[in-house]
Amino acid sequence: MKEELRKRRSWLDGFMAYPAPAGLGENQLRDNIILLDQALYALWNLGDNLLFGWTPEARGLRVIVAPHPLLTEFALGDGHLPPAELTRRARLLDKLLSNQEHLEAAEFDRVASALDVRPRLIELPFAPEDGLGLPLIAAIAARYGVRLVEDRAVILFDAVGFSLLTPLQQVVQLNSLSCSVNAAYAKLLDREININFARTTTGDGFYIWNRMRGVEANVELYQLMQFILADNALAQERATRPESVPRLRACFHVGSHYEFYQSEGLNPTSFSYLVGQVTIELARMIDNAQPGQILVGKFNTLMHDAATGEDVRIDSLDFVERTRAPLRSLNGLRLAGSEVDEIACYLTGRRDSTGLWGISEYQIADKHGLIHRVYNAKINIHRRNGEPIYLGLREEDLPVTVARTVADPDLHPLHA
Repeated sequence: MKEELRKRRSWLDGFMAYPAPAGLGENQLRDNIILLDQALYALWNLGDNLLFGWTPEARGLRVIVAPHPLLTEFALGDGHLPPAELTRRARLLDKLLSNQEHLEAAEFDRVASALDVRPRLIELPFAPEDGLGLPLIAAIAARYGVRLVEDRAVILFDAVGFSLLTPLQQVVQLNSLSCSVNAAYAKLLDREININFARTTTGDGFYIWNRMRGVEANVELYQLMQFILADNALAQERATRPESVPRLRACFHVGSHYEFYQSEGLNPTSFSYLVGQVTIELARMIDNAQPGQILVGKFNTLMHDAATGEDVRIDSLDFVERTRAPLRSLNGLRLAGSEVDEIACYLTGRRDSTGLWGISEYQIADKHGLIHRVYNAKINIHRRNGEPIYLGLREEDLPVTVARTVADPDLHPLHA
């Protein structure tokens, strides 16, 4: 194996988890992965170029590859384009970057023409569908491009007072948070909930998201958040020194973002990074969250429902409602030696004269004067032989100055 391939071997091995096309052995699959990846790697040119789209040919791929500044140059033009043309270009880019798979030949030609990029041909000694499979090709190609994602949930955890700690205390707290993430993941694995999660540090916390997409994937991420917070709360109870375990505040939101793979050494990273509206919203939310508080952002977006095979529009209230039924499957799971009897999650609000509970919506004004809408969340975990674990803040515990109630949506019979 060439020296550059030897250095990248572990990175390439990550693609071996994909099922091989019928009749293709493991060694041949590995060789085919290397052939395609080497061709894309050469076109990528150490990160100078991006892959914008591809379409299969009889014995290879046609690809649209161009320097990465093309993204903004195409979107903004020469600075004198009429608004209608800018809108058309933005829609084309959004559609192109949202695509997770290959382009049909006619659409591929239209996109190449619109971007004014001459397609390249990658010749391969096999038919793409038979030698790799289109899903595997899409996974390899994704490492060399940028994707726009509209429907993925993201969590942001923040350690309260982190900047006031000594560097050694900061390391201990981040390690404690990492242990809580791993412990929560292990608990869900016990119930065959296999979240393909990713995380990236913010310095004093983590962004965490599910690499999978859709309603079920987002619900599973919400479950992961609950058990991370629960493990953190239990760790605080056990700690002999309180500064060894972070006191967390958490935010959960669904929104658009770009997913990309940075250069690491001479390769694209094997894990992705996120940047976009959802991370901006989460940062504004966490700045205004109280210690121990859980905030859920206001969203309304299409998510793919694997059960029906359709895309369904879901808002924040619908989503939290959908998280309740799956929680019942976690009853009996053990936390700190005690079995879980019930997990109740809800958005807080005020009770009216008839005893029904509403859901309060809050607004947060950031430093730029922009308004962000959020909900306050509570999670109560009742254990058979242990004390309940109460996560989040009650509505009555929130300082008056935290945020202003702007609406009480339709009342829901939650619980006291």
